[in-house]
Amino acid sequence: MTPRLGYLIGLVVCAGLLAFAFYLQYVEYQDPCPLCLLQRAAYVALAVIFLAGAIHGPAARGACVYSGLAVALCALGATVAGRQVWLQHLPRDQVPACGPGLDYLLDQFPLGEALKRVFAGSGECAESGWSFLGLTIAGWSLAWFVLLGSCALAIAVIAVKRAGARR
Repeated sequence: MTPRLGYLIGLVVCAGLLAFAFYLQYVEYQDPCPLCLLQRAAYVALAVIFLAGAIHGPAARGACVYSGLAVALCALGATVAGRQVWLQHLPRDQVPACGPGLDYLLDQFPLGEALKRVFAGSGECAESGWSFLGLTIAGWSLAWFVLLGSCALAIAVIAVKRAGARR
């Protein structure tokens, strides 16, 4: 598999995940919480990196750069999704109270303070809503971030091995 094809597959997966998120929001009326919105932002940024890699079709060094950025974004996304999974597994009496939406927090507080409040979590972030095969949206998001990060790493490894074989 070439890096270009690998990044194209990553782009298609991110687009599919985002499309499903919008389906859940606008068709199934599952309103996203602030942590869900941060995960969406990570998927959008990841899709942009995969798009750039697919257009560029980099050699080994470029594949390492694109994949490094993708792995870093996947780690951030997995951290957010992991936090939400943790909140969803708290006993009901330990779930934080519902708070304001992400747009309000960003309007009223500096970015650092707004993110601090988002990561503290709220009651809406602890709600499970949709689930499939025993995993909630946050659980699936965590799994996809791990899978996409692993695939991005594999793309870089394959590109480096190909470059070494050509020498």
